[in-house]
Amino acid sequence: MRSHEEGSLLAQLLNRLPQVGEVKWIGVRPGRREAVQVVLTVHARIGTGLEGDRYLGRADSKRQVTLIQAEHLAAVGSMLGEDAINPALTRRNIVVRGINLLALKDKRFRVGDAVFEYTGLCHPCSRMEEALGPGGYNAMRGHGGITVKVVQEGVIQVGDGVKVMKEMNDE
Repeated sequence: MRSHEEGSLLAQLLNRLPQVGEVKWIGVRPGRREAVQVVLTVHARIGTGLEGDRYLGRADSKRQVTLIQAEHLAAVGSMLGEDAINPALTRRNIVVRGINLLALKDKRFRVGDAVFEYTGLCHPCSRMEEALGPGGYNAMRGHGGITVKVVQEGVIQVGDGVKVMKEMNDE
């Protein structure tokens, strides 16, 4: 059984995330099986997702926006015997660098002017074999990023910061 002090220390460690990430790439998928469109700026809509993305308008979806770490693009590429993979092949919306996305679990965080809330892991689908070649699905396992919902709308641009909000009502 864990002592009260250990539980408090673990809670402190889980909530200590001073790193600020950076948006490195943004892509939207206008329709099913359509090519990802790379953009420099996008508007996140409350409860529905990114303008221009096929998931826009699905207010009940927990997968309104997807994020992946740039560091994982290099890891997946390495497992496939290549350099970092093209983020468009992962069909994720936003690539960030410098912050551990898994540390955002149970948190709200700001990306540019928008605020997101972590909703889950973004597991690879069978399309990863098609997009990345043989072994693509397994290479993406554990590296697929996260899904989020938009809780405050705003503009996101390449170069914007990614920062955890200290309180749920932080500005």
